[in-house]
Amino acid sequence: MFKSIVILLLLSLFLGIGAWLVFLWAAKKGEFDDIERPKYRMLEDDEDD
Repeated sequence: MFKSIVILLLLSLFLGIGAWLVFLWAAKKGEFDDIERPKYRMLEDDEDD
């Protein structure tokens, strides 16, 4: 029973680290950049009176 708990803990640790590394890779490549925001930026009122 202890052996199966250790295996499950190691498996979950490796899966968690793998998901974290995939997230970091995607964030570094710009996958989470907002592509909708620039087209609405011109509609904002930026007057400095």
